[in-house]
Amino acid sequence: MITGMLNNSGWHVNHKRVERIWRQEGLKVPQKQPKKGRLWLNDGSCIRLRPERPNHVWSYDFGQDRTHDGRVFRTLNIIDEFTKEALVIRVKRKLNSVDVVDALTDLFILRGPPEFIRSDNSAEFIAKKERAWIGAVGAKTAFIAPGSPWENGYCESFNARFRDELQNGEVFYTLREAQILIERWRRHYNTVRPHSALG
Repeated sequence: MITGMLNNSGWHVNHKRVERIWRQEGLKVPQKQPKKGRLWLNDGSCIRLRPERPNHVWSYDFGQDRTHDGRVFRTLNIIDEFTKEALVIRVKRKLNSVDVVDALTDLFILRGPPEFIRSDNSAEFIAKKERAWIGAVGAKTAFIAPGSPWENGYCESFNARFRDELQNGEVFYTLREAQILIERWRRHYNTVRPHSALG
C-alpha cells in the first residue's frame, strides 16, 4: 500500500526497496498470508452471492473500540462490495437495530436501495422490524451462515484494514474525537488510499 501511495505521489520506487526501508526503520511488515480457497461447490458454482455492479450488494458489520477513559464505543460499517467504498461508519456508544435502520435510511435516500444487504445473524441485523423495513424498500437480506465470518469477507477485510490503519494507531480521548477522526479516515480510504482489488 505504501508503495502504491508513493507511486501515486510521483516517487517511482520498487516495492522491495520500500519493504527494506520499512524494516530498517523498525516498522511492522505484515507477513505474507497463505492463499485461501473460495467457497465453491462441486459443480463449480459459488455459494456466496457475488457483487456484479455498484449498489448490487452492500455489507454491514459492527466493530468495537474504547476511548482513553476505557468506555466502549461501537462502529457500524457499511460498504459497497463491488466498489469497495465505505459508505458510512456510524460511531456511537451503543448501536441497536434502530440505529442500523437510521443509517440505511440515510444511504437509501442518497443512493437508492441496493438489491441485497449481507450481514451476520446478530440481534441488531435480524430484528423483525428491520427485515420488514428492508423488504418494504425493495432490498433483500443475505444472511451468512452462523459462525461463518468468511462468507462476509468484504466487510471482514474492511474491518481488518480499519483496525490496522486507524484504530490500532490512535488514542481517542472523547467520542466526538473518534467520530471526527474515523470520518476523516473513511474519506481518505475512499478517495486517496490505493485499492489493490480496483487497480
